Amino acid sequence: MTKRRLWRLLALLFAFSLAAAACGGGDDDADADAGETETETTAAPSEDEEMDEEMAEEDDDEGATGALGGAAAEEDIEAAVAGETDDEMSDDEMMEEEEMMFDRSTLEGIFEEAAARRAKTVAELTEKIESGEYGVGDDGILRGPAGFEIDISACPTDWSNTTGITDSQVRIGHTTAQSGNLAAYGNIAYGWENYFDWINDNDPIMVGGAPRDLTLIIKDDAYVAAQTIEFVDELIEAENVFSILTLGSPNTLAVYDKLNEECIPQPFVMTGHPAWGDPVNHPWTTGMQMSYSTESILWGAWIKENLADLLPVKVAGLVMDNDFGLAYELGFEEWAHANSDVVSEYLPVRHDPAAPTLTNEMTTVAAFEPDVFISMTAGNPCLLAIQEAGQSGLYDDINAKGGALFAPSVCKGIEAYMAPAGDFAHDWWIVGGGSKDTTDPKHVDEPFIAFVNDNLEAAGLDPAVSLYGIGYTFGYPFGEALRVAADLPGGLNRTNFILAVRSIDIYSPLHLDGINAQLNGAADGYFIEGSDFSQFDANEQTWNIIGEIVDVNGLSTNCAWDKDNGGCR
Repeated sequence: MTKRRLWRLLALLFAFSLAAAACGGGDDDADADAGETETETTAAPSEDEEMDEEMAEEDDDEGATGALGGAAAEEDIEAAVAGETDDEMSDDEMMEEEEMMFDRSTLEGIFEEAAARRAKTVAELTEKIESGEYGVGDDGILRGPAGFEIDISACPTDWSNTTGITDSQVRIGHTTAQSGNLAAYGNIAYGWENYFDWINDNDPIMVGGAPRDLTLIIKDDAYVAAQTIEFVDELIEAENVFSILTLGSPNTLAVYDKLNEECIPQPFVMTGHPAWGDPVNHPWTTGMQMSYSTESILWGAWIKENLADLLPVKVAGLVMDNDFGLAYELGFEEWAHANSDVVSEYLPVRHDPAAPTLTNEMTTVAAFEPDVFISMTAGNPCLLAIQEAGQSGLYDDINAKGGALFAPSVCKGIEAYMAPAGDFAHDWWIVGGGSKDTTDPKHVDEPFIAFVNDNLEAAGLDPAVSLYGIGYTFGYPFGEALRVAADLPGGLNRTNFILAVRSIDIYSPLHLDGINAQLNGAADGYFIEGSDFSQFDANEQTWNIIGEIVDVNGLSTNCAWDKDNGGCR
């Protein structure tokens, strides 16, 4: 059913490309429809019956699923937004839920729940490993949940399952941006390192009965993919790391083929690009945050649900001109084309990631007179977009119409992106991916967030810098997977670690209640598949959650990303 729906979306895209050609469509439309549609224009049948037959034949084939691959079905997301999902649990699910009832209002209760969930996962995996169903078999295949497989015999001849584990350390490589326009994101690494320091001092990872320090080796690639490639080579060849974590969509796309060929774990990468949901072709790589494809559909679903009096609306997007921004652009464009009763016009305006200002781009956006503006950018450009929206008059115009302005999920940080914009940040919306800002007054007194901020302060890191706190958002599931792997038969090694990652099922204290944090082998490649809809209050410096939490856990389609043409295949 999902594949048929996606093929129908492609058919709609095809129809729109023909309409655009007939009406003299612009360059952006031509670029978006390049590839399949360009070659099909003269040969594809025009009759509805022939198109239906063609889609029916393709329904059973492996082919393109469009830019919205890596997301749950549109109807599932819209039903969740409208509160029409069936939340009834089976008896087994209810029993399991009751078994995992712990006091989350205390740090002790949170840690007790974490230990219980780890023990459950370890017991399930150990049983499968000892029976020969999971683990590396005599044929050299690592097997795991839901058909997950890796051919270990295809790894390099000098590959070792324990590279990066020394007598005293577990060495973990990290490439990030600590200079340039996205330098603020580099603070995530310091927060992540701070959490590892706490683990080392208070509850260390045990290997062979002895503690090992988690050592983070950080490389500043300045968000330049060519530099990421060089540093990844250095981390592999000179630093001998156990695993590697990357930040940024273009940076991760530049190296994830190599890391998978080298059989090096790359879990919980710091980007929501849909490409990380590819357990078949890139089994060593996973994401952590909500897919940008899901976010794109959620923008559309929110518009449809909340701006009924304005429909159809004009939407403008400010797009970072790289793989990151284009994932957003492609995703929302596909949704908009398939929902012309909701979006009458969509104008993406691209900007150079390194541009010091966005005045020209935001002037173009303002001249379009949109009803909805969506910032599809990252880092300092998020702040610039909010400021320019205010200074250009766009902010006032959209609010006067009763429209909406959206910040992207990657710019939820209050201290970095919202507070510096002053009153112009007031009432901006966000599809926030369910993450908590550790500086938000709504959350600062929660036990785990108090724990985070106390640790940061003790290390001389300012808790007011929310991106330090985000380091714990990434570090926590990483640490839980390491602990599970260390307790499996054979102890901590790369294959046990990726098996633990692909089986992870935790309560994530830095995500909102109602957001599930799970992976399931080859069947479910997305860790977080839900979000809040929040609106910023500049007076109180807080994100106010509006409506119910949307969660479509386990419903996203996997995504084999086509790097040449874009979209999932």
